[in-house]
Amino acid sequence: MIFKRDNLKLGIVLGLIGPALGLVVIYFVRSDFRPLTFIEYLEYVFTNNRLITSIGSLSLLANVVMFTLYVNTHRDKTAKGIFLVTLLYGIGILVLKILN
Repeated sequence: MIFKRDNLKLGIVLGLIGPALGLVVIYFVRSDFRPLTFIEYLEYVFTNNRLITSIGSLSLLANVVMFTLYVNTHRDKTAKGIFLVTLLYGIGILVLKILN
């Protein structure tokens, strides 16, 4: 199975997909976003300085779960890829917060 491989590229791909799925889950779980379309939700999150950090941090929880799973199963190359992308997402969130 693909998720049992220990590969840096796999970690990077999983690291990119995790926060995107986190954003989708937050959109469907939080009832105050339901009146908005998904595109309006994304615009609202990325333009609201308070929401950038809170929603961004929550969406990165998917990467934390995957990182922990891969570290605990000794697939360190994949974990490194997930960690690298998580750092890049975190830096991006900080840059968005500063520029807004």
